Amino acid sequence: MKFVHIADMHFDSPFVNLSDKDIMGDLRRLEQRKIFKKIIEYIKDNNVKYFFISGDLYEHQYVKQSTIEYINNLFKEISDTKIFISPGNHDPFIKKSYYNKYNWNENVKIFNSKIEKIETEEADIYGFGFNDFYCTNCGIEDFKLENKNKKNILVIHGTIDGASIEEKQYNSMSKKMLQEKGFDYIALGHIHKLDYNTELNQRIVYPGSTMSLGFDELGEHGMVVGEIQEKKIELQFIPLDEEKFKEINLDISEINSKEELIEKINSLKINNNEYIKIILKGNRNFEINTYEILKFIFNDRVIKIKDFTKLSYDLEKIKNQNTLKGLFALEMMNKLNYKNITEEEKEIIEKAIEIGFEALD
Repeated sequence: MKFVHIADMHFDSPFVNLSDKDIMGDLRRLEQRKIFKKIIEYIKDNNVKYFFISGDLYEHQYVKQSTIEYINNLFKEISDTKIFISPGNHDPFIKKSYYNKYNWNENVKIFNSKIEKIETEEADIYGFGFNDFYCTNCGIEDFKLENKNKKNILVIHGTIDGASIEEKQYNSMSKKMLQEKGFDYIALGHIHKLDYNTELNQRIVYPGSTMSLGFDELGEHGMVVGEIQEKKIELQFIPLDEEKFKEINLDISEINSKEELIEKINSLKINNNEYIKIILKGNRNFEINTYEILKFIFNDRVIKIKDFTKLSYDLEKIKNQNTLKGLFALEMMNKLNYKNITEEEKEIIEKAIEIGFEALD
């Protein structure tokens, strides 16, 4: 049996932390549609009969009905393919969810909060779905396969071996326990990083997020395509996201002005399929306003600038000067050395030092 396995599409995500440019959220939402259509085309072209979606297909809080209709219309194009959806923590099966109130195409099966089995000619497909934004126990530990002579698949959203309190709120399951259940394949979702190894004949698989949601998800993103024959399984990861997120570290210790920094960033060689975050490091010699600098970067692929630089001023030395600047440095050092200072307060004080020194020079 052939199948496609995806998870964590997050349709209509607001992408609020992705970029300092407003248009980027709209661009990525358009790219979500483009990628999903590519998946459907692959299923049609390769006569794939099973499509597993392991949660977080959309963002419950933000998804529009027009997006749901777009998804369902694509499902209609693969009417001979059986589609199994396991709602996750971002798209739980709750009263007002589109899983509950929308009339999905007849080839779509949406699982709910009780583990359920769907019998097909080739396999028994089991699934579980979140019915809230949190899940601490899906009941899989007490579950037993009904027919081990058939191929058995589990479609589920959750965390493997979650140790922290937060991880345990998202359906934490023991990997050892899942291995002992005897499934031929477990289609997981929730972790946005690809996790599978064909050499180890791995059957418990995270495909990762279908497309990158930002700079915390570097590398390739796409879908897992599989085929199960008897007790043998063949898996292949197929990249789908044509855009790459890349971070560039830029030491500005030898840069002495905003204009020089802008020229430096504009001179960087950037590929047309890369979204770039510039990370400023080193000692800064001038006040930095990343939002202002970004306005003058002509390459639209640079979408975010983060400032991790440190003050280049020697406050210890300046505070000993018998000048107004020395008195100012002493006062600022006392504020910086306050034991309960927060990182946000420290950043504000450092900015005040820069502005103050520029005014006193």
